[in-house]
Amino acid sequence: MTRETGRAAARTMHLNLKAGERVYINGAVVRVDRKVALELMNDATFLLEGHVLQAEEATTPLRQLYFAAQTMLIAPAQAGPARTLYAQIEEGILAATTEPAIRDGLAAAHALVEAGRAFEALKLIRGLYPAEADLLGAGRPLPEVPPAALVSPARSGPRRRPAMRARPALPSDKA
Repeated sequence: MTRETGRAAARTMHLNLKAGERVYINGAVVRVDRKVALELMNDATFLLEGHVLQAEEATTPLRQLYFAAQTMLIAPAQAGPARTLYAQIEEGILAATTEPAIRDGLAAAHALVEAGRAFEALKLIRGLYPAEADLLGAGRPLPEVPPAALVSPARSGPRRRPAMRARPALPSDKA
């Protein structure tokens, strides 16, 4: 409690950023042009650039789950669809594994997401990566293409020019 107001003091968060680094705060992307220290003096949702997973890096089920939870933080306007995607991916992981560490971690991450604490869920999910790597076999290469669920349908394949004229179907075209 503070002496002046008699209310509990708000949690402050100190962020130290390097020149050119980005931070995502309440859905806004902030890039600094020089080394700076920020103090967030009220509750804010933020994610440091070093913890942001790009869509093409979401190559495993847990990384896809992380990406969905991250989207809830970075793009609040997309939180509803991201929450639906999160639930679908979580359900798929739970159906595919009996590994207690992953199942327990997912239950804890789910509770955090439901409580509106996606940032803490991200930390927990990152901590499950080694267990997932063991299950998937760390020696095997991971796919290089992002899963279709994370790429919008308009961008899921190579761009092609429309055909100039249609070709009539041949009998050999039927399968």
